[in-house]
Amino acid sequence: MTYSMVSFNPDDGSLGFAAQSHFFAVGSVVGDAEAGVGVVVSQAFANTDWPHEGLALLRAGATPDDVLDTLTSADPQAEYRQAIVMDAGGRYACFGGTGCAPHTGIARGEGMAAVGNMLASDTVCAAMLATHRASTSTHADRLVAALLAGERAGGDARGSQSAVLKVVGPVRDERPWRHVLADIRVDDHADPVAELRRMLPIHEGFRAIGAALFAPPLVIGDASGIVADRARETIAALASAAIGLGANREADLWRAVVLLRSGRVDAGRALIGELTAERPQLAEFADGLAQVGILPRSEAAR
Repeated sequence: MTYSMVSFNPDDGSLGFAAQSHFFAVGSVVGDAEAGVGVVVSQAFANTDWPHEGLALLRAGATPDDVLDTLTSADPQAEYRQAIVMDAGGRYACFGGTGCAPHTGIARGEGMAAVGNMLASDTVCAAMLATHRASTSTHADRLVAALLAGERAGGDARGSQSAVLKVVGPVRDERPWRHVLADIRVDDHADPVAELRRMLPIHEGFRAIGAALFAPPLVIGDASGIVADRARETIAALASAAIGLGANREADLWRAVVLLRSGRVDAGRALIGELTAERPQLAEFADGLAQVGILPRSEAAR
């Protein structure tokens, strides 16, 4: 009922997977990835324990082959399942049970693999692999492109309902959630893969916004600690994000805040003025930011 792509990017060490299914919220079922550890995907008549147990085994030093052996040998219904297990270095193992509904497929390449079941065509997985291999875009883009190729080759025989994309970095530490590079789910949509593609640049734009919002002192904390070079880099990143976000002015709003907090008062006020002309409610919002110390007090009630 699902087709998935798992891959390793040797350029930056990132790991990721993407999947589509005619099933509600496939991202809550199909798999998981952990920075510096690996990826585990379980599908067909999925065993939702496999991703969690598989990552724990990888974390403990097991090889992908050993992980699959452990998972399948302990599961009396393993023949109804498919799986890919990939470690942090891109080594992987695949499993396809004989009880999975056709068409089924597994396509293998260096540092990448595609697997599917209940497919409309036996060319779906090969199309995914070829597209991923040929792409020179970002890791996340390549995974989404692979799903689109699978869709064009026939996709899920039952149709499309949900999709998921997750990419993690190479750093392994006690806070793996800090190294998630992309985590996007489309839980219920008539064209979930197209929606995933639409959301990807929005995700990239909001990564830039988050980098400014959640890392003191650019937006919160003592503005006297702002380093000029870092402020310039953040302002440029937010300007770039604003282009990708189009009519969504969130990046411009926080760019104005960073401009004002870093001493570029004229540019910051001009941008705030532009934004409040479009949305008058932002004038009161900016005043509130000044009241709580995010904007300089001099910007209150302007």
